[in-house]
Amino acid sequence: MPDWLIVVGRGLAMLIVLFIMTKVLGKKQISQLSFFEYVIGITAGSIGAEVITGLDRNFFHGIIGIASFIAIPIIIDKLSMKNKKLRDFFEGKGTVVIQNGNIIEESMKKESYTTDELMELLRKKEVFDISDVEFAILEPTGDLNVLLKREKRPLTPKDIGLSIAEEKEPCTVIMDGSVMVKTLASIGKDESWLTAQLAKKKKKIEDVFLAQINSFGQLHLDLYDDPDTNNLSDQRKVIQAVLEKSKAELDLLSMYAADDENRLKYQKNSDKLATVLSDLSSLSKPI
Repeated sequence: MPDWLIVVGRGLAMLIVLFIMTKVLGKKQISQLSFFEYVIGITAGSIGAEVITGLDRNFFHGIIGIASFIAIPIIIDKLSMKNKKLRDFFEGKGTVVIQNGNIIEESMKKESYTTDELMELLRKKEVFDISDVEFAILEPTGDLNVLLKREKRPLTPKDIGLSIAEEKEPCTVIMDGSVMVKTLASIGKDESWLTAQLAKKKKKIEDVFLAQINSFGQLHLDLYDDPDTNNLSDQRKVIQAVLEKSKAELDLLSMYAADDENRLKYQKNSDKLATVLSDLSSLSKPI
């Protein structure tokens, strides 16, 4: 058998072996490698490459070598679950680098981080002023987790005493132009209901690429491209998007209005925008 064919065969076999070994390790080792697991991964890959191209070496000895290396992090994981000191040693632990808006220089030196590197990580978290940070910790994976000071955090409904309904995952009821019958049944709807909803929007099932129902029961459609859509001007698209966003915000304000008078005002203006959007959709020419 030609050498190149042996290398191809060994390569495919080693790929299968490494894939199986990685599956055994689990998702944790794929998403968040510790220093120890990083070294194990490099070593296993090096053994695999050497076995594939080293035709004078026994293939099964290579598999045994990789398996022995892969077994080490599995054993360490089992032991670490019962011993925090062992877990901290192999996986590392977080280091506080900012506290009360002040950089902890000793922690920076310990982790060999420069101020520029720290500022880069903060900018990735959309933080540009260190004084805004209450607490920042550098995780063993290299991620920086930041807790802003209370006055710098975004306002939430809870902060202003609002109680909002639980938001559920949107249900996809049409995908690639096909109706998801089981999904419809899971929310107490059927295909006739969906057809009726589409008819209100002057659409048919075959016109829809994707359709979802959100937690408020609203139906969102993504249509297949057609000549009318392709000929819309950028200006018209922007205006329509702004109007739709404004209507959605008015609907939300109406839902959580403090009294009936404000609720009616929000709903009235939302209805006006719905009329405008309807007229805009019926236009055949760009604005």
